[in-house]
Amino acid sequence: MKVLVVNVNTNEHMTATIAAASRRAASPGTEIVALTPRFGVGAVDSAFESYLSAVAVMDCVVAYEGAYDAVVLAGFGEHGRDGLQELVTTPVIEICEASAHVAQLVGRTYSVVTTLQRSVPLIEDRLRLAGLADRCASVRASGLATAEVDADPEGSARAVLAQARQAVEEDHAEVICLGCAGFAGLEDTIRAELGVPVVDGVAAAVRLAEAVVGLGLTTSKRWTYASPEPKPIAGWPLTAR
Repeated sequence: MKVLVVNVNTNEHMTATIAAASRRAASPGTEIVALTPRFGVGAVDSAFESYLSAVAVMDCVVAYEGAYDAVVLAGFGEHGRDGLQELVTTPVIEICEASAHVAQLVGRTYSVVTTLQRSVPLIEDRLRLAGLADRCASVRASGLATAEVDADPEGSARAVLAQARQAVEEDHAEVICLGCAGFAGLEDTIRAELGVPVVDGVAAAVRLAEAVVGLGLTTSKRWTYASPEPKPIAGWPLTAR
């Protein structure tokens, strides 16, 4: 099985972090191919940057040469998943929804700890649209920009742990979801400190992708994710195949 894991920003170091987390989670025999978009921003922290990354991610996957069985989008609540599902038949798993699905299997309520406060409503909206908001106790911001997460792992760990502790003690969360792909690797520390399950979205998405592919399922093309009607699109795809 081959799974494409796509970073939503152009930071190669973060791509390497995401790739390492994906390979730790993957089953023996699963090949992880980590991709970085050709254009976009080095860190996605706003709606504008998220929509820009959506185009970059779709372009990245469409331009990929070779067969693959599933796609994991390693952006927490970033845009582009729905569009990509129209373009490919393979399962497309986004880490925000993946982590929430898994969290609800092991606890009644969950909280997300993410980066900046401005990311909170974007994640809340994504969970609401996906029908996953009812059991979300809270979405908390660590105050870290995405670039800071990559530059200061120790500081990131402290900030995320502090918010996770408040989510458990004040919001009564039973499970913590790490709300940034760059937080991958923090789950063991937080679990040991707080005594609750901690879900890394990258790992959850890779495992769910394996499960869906193993069941022989593909994206339904009946209505919602049917392929777009053929028509000329100037300059698309941006990256030549």
